[in-house]
Amino acid sequence: MSSLPEEDAQIVGASFEKLHSSHIGESAIAVGQIAPDFTLPGASGKTVNLHSKLNEGPVVLNFYRGGWCPFCNLELRALQALLPEIKSLGAKLIGISPETPDNSLSTAEKHQLQFDLLSDIGNCIARDYGLIFTVYEEMRPLYLKWGLDVPASNGDASWELPVPATYIIDSKCVVRTAHVDKDYTRRMEPEQILAALRSL
Repeated sequence: MSSLPEEDAQIVGASFEKLHSSHIGESAIAVGQIAPDFTLPGASGKTVNLHSKLNEGPVVLNFYRGGWCPFCNLELRALQALLPEIKSLGAKLIGISPETPDNSLSTAEKHQLQFDLLSDIGNCIARDYGLIFTVYEEMRPLYLKWGLDVPASNGDASWELPVPATYIIDSKCVVRTAHVDKDYTRRMEPEQILAALRSL
């Protein structure tokens, strides 16, 4: 943030303070709860049903903001690197964002992702999981100035995003591990994901 103009840095700092003092994400699906089912279109054009995937074994379910988010891109690349180990533990990996299928496909191609990226248009599933966050109005001009056009990516004007979250769900549809953090710069560490899968 030190490289930002002072006025922009003040806006970003104030929005982070507001975010940290908010109750965003506190009602999210938690450990021990049944993971809400869904059927969503994937970047490949196929629809994916969560409970059908769970019939085949555990699922690592990752909610991310979009391919425009640099923190999400780092996480997606880390997950791709982890994919062989996730598969070796008998699990599937699914990513969900509110981006349109075309934009999800662009994200998958850009990072050569070999796992399902699903489009949660309107954040319906993120809402079911208690993960809804709306970009603060004062931040929206900055996002656009930085080339982060959330409405264009999502195909709506809501500026709604999911709180970044990672869930480890067992084959009985029970959430066994949950990492939900309203600070979008922090994500679940790869080794924590593998440890959670090994403990199932």
